[in-house]
Amino acid sequence: MQIKVYTLNAFAKTDNGGNPAGVVLNADSLSVNDMQKVAGKVGFSETAFIKKSNKADFKINFFTPNKEVDLCGHATIGTFYLLASKGIIKSGQYTQETKAGILKVECRNNNMIYMNQMKPKFYEVPNKADIADSLNIDEEEIMSDIPIQIVSTGLKDILIPIKSLKSLYKMKPDFQKIAHISKKQNVVGYHVFTLETEHGSTAHCRNFAPLYDIYEEAATGTSNGALSCYLYKYGLVSQESIGNLSFEQGYSMKKPSEILASLIVDNEEINEVKVGGIALNIKEKNIEL
Repeated sequence: MQIKVYTLNAFAKTDNGGNPAGVVLNADSLSVNDMQKVAGKVGFSETAFIKKSNKADFKINFFTPNKEVDLCGHATIGTFYLLASKGIIKSGQYTQETKAGILKVECRNNNMIYMNQMKPKFYEVPNKADIADSLNIDEEEIMSDIPIQIVSTGLKDILIPIKSLKSLYKMKPDFQKIAHISKKQNVVGYHVFTLETEHGSTAHCRNFAPLYDIYEEAATGTSNGALSCYLYKYGLVSQESIGNLSFEQGYSMKKPSEILASLIVDNEEINEVKVGGIALNIKEKNIEL
């Protein structure tokens, strides 16, 4: 049996930027085992499978090459950008049924896709010495006025504030140690960031998820949604700017990416988290099952 997979680069800033994702339309006939096999053969960090839903406009399953995950930001952007580019959806609001819940997705003009994430949950503060050791950096390179913290807007990540872009670029992570800490803390991985940026963005980021066989990811929607909430909580973004945040990622991989985010806040409480972007380089391939 041949399965048609669309491939594209979500959150791309340039043609060679962004985070590649696979998308399978009309996946209702595929079993969990089939979907896992397809994702393994595609080999991208995530492949999305679109099915019919009786609870939302679409049901979407997300698979890494070795396991299913509840939600994937960049694959959601890629999926809905593909649906828009094929004329299956128009500008407007849609819902997707995922294992992280039923989430809203907005298609704006120029096929700019924004996805709603869950309201943020803030968890424990991991040990700074262990984190620094796993990144092969000095503790002094980590910001001291804000914490390393586990935050989730659908998926749990350890957010790690670094003082400079130079430190962020030169770090050589120990992926075995990161995988061990990620498993122990029950998180997907590390989202390491600095407020120093290349293009006047909100923050510049690197993302490591070796526990899921993703050593570094060029663009991570869920992590930047969580980071937006963290930056608001600790007073690092102003009330005026929270509707228009932007994050640089993938530069150290030569895959420049731009992830947009927007928060809606009422009485200092975050009520809505959206992450947005576009996709480039839509291609097709057939996978033999």
